Amino acid sequence: DVQLAQSGGGSVQTGGSLRLTCAVSGISLDAYAIGWFRQVPGKERVGVAAISKRQQYYPDSAKGRFTITINTAQNTAVLQMNDLRPEDSGVYRCGAVEEPVHAIALVTVRGVAMDFWSQGTQVTVSS
Repeated sequence: DVQLAQSGGGSVQTGGSLRLTCAVSGISLDAYAIGWFRQVPGKERVGVAAISKRQQYYPDSAKGRFTITINTAQNTAVLQMNDLRPEDSGVYRCGAVEEPVHAIALVTVRGVAMDFWSQGTQVTVSS
């Protein structure tokens, strides 16, 4: 079975940092692109970071603040979020999609489909 076990998240004030980790089992991150996504009630899911073949992708709203990395030896994906803002609040999930993919679409197309998903965790940024 494929599992994406997510940890991290929580509540911070504006300007704070949080780290999300996705521990992946059942697939190899060498063969999959990883995306991190945010969803708020009533809105479509949006990509905030993606990595494919070691190339990172971010929407303008996350550039310079979010960093996505993967560790293929541990089969984990990490999203480091710095300088958080209230508009970053939402439920965050990591997703995996088998290569080859147009990874830029993971952060530009709303509601993009992935092969596997983590359970999600709430991130709340207060002003």
